[in-house]
Amino acid sequence: MVSLKQIRYFDAVARCGHFGAAAEECGVTQPALSMQIQELEKFLGVALFERGRGPVMLTNSGRSIALRAARMLADARDIVDLARQDGRPLSGRLGLGVIPSVAPYILPGLLPSIRTAYPDLDLSLRETQTQFLLRELLDGSLDLLLLALPIEDPAVETLRLFDDRFLLAMPRSKKMTNHVRATPDMVERDKLLLLEEGHCFRDQALTFCGLRQVENAATFGVSSLSTLLEMVANGFGMTLIPEMSVGLETRRENIHLMRFEDPEPKRTIGLAWRKSSPRKQDFVELGEIITASAGHLMPGDSRNLPAP
Repeated sequence: MVSLKQIRYFDAVARCGHFGAAAEECGVTQPALSMQIQELEKFLGVALFERGRGPVMLTNSGRSIALRAARMLADARDIVDLARQDGRPLSGRLGLGVIPSVAPYILPGLLPSIRTAYPDLDLSLRETQTQFLLRELLDGSLDLLLLALPIEDPAVETLRLFDDRFLLAMPRSKKMTNHVRATPDMVERDKLLLLEEGHCFRDQALTFCGLRQVENAATFGVSSLSTLLEMVANGFGMTLIPEMSVGLETRRENIHLMRFEDPEPKRTIGLAWRKSSPRKQDFVELGEIITASAGHLMPGDSRNLPAP
């Protein structure tokens, strides 16, 4: 009979690509883990890994089984969450994943509010790109994601929280006093600076500007808006920034911000969790706290932007 322990060990090796790293993650010796994997393969009658020098590779059967194994472990964790709730809202462990274009701006105000309101919540954070967060949500490593919507996955449920408008950031030397509002064609006449590939904010900026190709766009392997804005301040081009970042990122004196003409470009920020999770009410309650915390990050209109 296959045990949940064997499934957990197999899942760890599949994710880590290394028996030693998987054993360390599971808190067992490598021989003990290897023996359990061998017993699992014997029971199933298939080889799960290609064993040789270098990283451990999944076989074709192993890849198919790894997907089911991740779902099984996520379901098992949901069962534990259901048993531990005991009527207490937002208590116990919660793994929260946040995308990099949200985390630095919303977490400083959010975390103290969560600590005060829910002292029994054991919160762990993970900041990375959407594709990795979704993978970890579905395999049970994370419980909840704070990111840009929509998310198209039948196993994931989402909740819209608020809209985050985009602004155009340009060097102060290129300030356009005769423009009340920015337009997409202004971007086409200059170099658009972008985050590295994989960031959803990069894709949203390209979509809004109507750029299927990036002849006038430049990517420098940059992973933070702070670095992009330093480049803008020094005359390397212009970029789009989310409204929630204005307070933190526009303290530089040589940056000029412009709102776009209607309809203003924006992204929708929301929560995502596994549909099988029994903690939906907890997530909805946390969403209310996040929305309240984010309220002070939105300047509201052009009169509230940093003075030119």
